[in-house]
Amino acid sequence: MCGRFTITKPEAIKVEFNLREEIDYPPRFNIAPSQTIPIIKQDKHGFYRAALVRWGLIPFWAKDEKIGYKMINARAETLAEKPAFREAYKKRRCLIPADGFFEWQRTDGSKQPYYIRLKNRGLFTFAGLWEEWKNPDGVVVESTTIITTTSNGIIAKLHDRMPLIVPPSRRGTWLNPVADPIHDLNFVQPFDPFKIVAHPVSRMVNDAKHDAPGCIVTIPD
Repeated sequence: MCGRFTITKPEAIKVEFNLREEIDYPPRFNIAPSQTIPIIKQDKHGFYRAALVRWGLIPFWAKDEKIGYKMINARAETLAEKPAFREAYKKRRCLIPADGFFEWQRTDGSKQPYYIRLKNRGLFTFAGLWEEWKNPDGVVVESTTIITTTSNGIIAKLHDRMPLIVPPSRRGTWLNPVADPIHDLNFVQPFDPFKIVAHPVSRMVNDAKHDAPGCIVTIPD
């Protein structure tokens, strides 16, 4: 699964996706569910567009926004069948920029957080879905979820699931509503373990109130 992640260099998003607009988003070192995050959509002309949305998908038919707390992740294997995700999978896919994420390993009754990033420290993208929901006051709330798949050899030591990371060459496929990537075994395979590293970090990241560079600093293993 993916319950926390980072965007430490948000300015890289505009460059990566050749965006026309600026993204008003600060460096984040411990993004938690229900918080606002940037996503990348594709318009009808094929251009990338950024939006700021809530993390935790609220299905359009939901009666209460609290359901979003249970929808921060969606399993790739069941997207097309789950009522909460199947319409969004057909019509509202997105990419979620990140430059790292956290996972926890259970040790001696406690949980040790690990920070996972690319070896080159670059930006990458999670596969995501987005949705529109109208609250009782008529205000439209946009929200998103991160797609997960089985873990690679690095993450499997920590958890059996990991975010579905979409390489640049496959971003167009994910955003193409005509394509059906979750039924392509090559698409949903775990990300290349030789391109990432995982290192232990301070337990300060366990508290979402802590959002500072210290959250991603390596500590002795």
